Amino acid sequence: MAKKYTHKAGKRKRAIAKATVTAGKGIVRINSRLLETIEPELLRLRIQEPLKLAGPLASKVDIRVKCNGGGFNSQIEAARLAIAKALVEYSGSEELKEIYHDYDRHLLVADTRRKEMRKPMRHSRARALRQQSFR
Repeated sequence: MAKKYTHKAGKRKRAIAKATVTAGKGIVRINSRLLETIEPELLRLRIQEPLKLAGPLASKVDIRVKCNGGGFNSQIEAARLAIAKALVEYSGSEELKEIYHDYDRHLLVADTRRKEMRKPMRHSRARALRQQSFR
């Protein structure tokens, strides 16, 4: 019998996180580091939100997350999104999906905002300065 597992991805700005959920003992690893070793504590708590909302399901699965690109905060947000999406698919529970949606919509829906690209002839600015009138 094959193991049941789920792969899901999450994005935030330029960061991409891929989460794998398998049956296990509740071990969470992010880029091969245990969740308990993630510093600062505020970011660790952000990642733990979908796990605490999942309740007993979180202690029955192992989660591995690979993050790359972007900054540290963006990677944490992407990992949080990937974990929540993977837990919903793994459990197949509409109730868990509703819990996540009511708590924070960004646990299931990616934030589509990206950095605006630099424009030519604007001296390293993405947006033009406000137009001035010389009357």
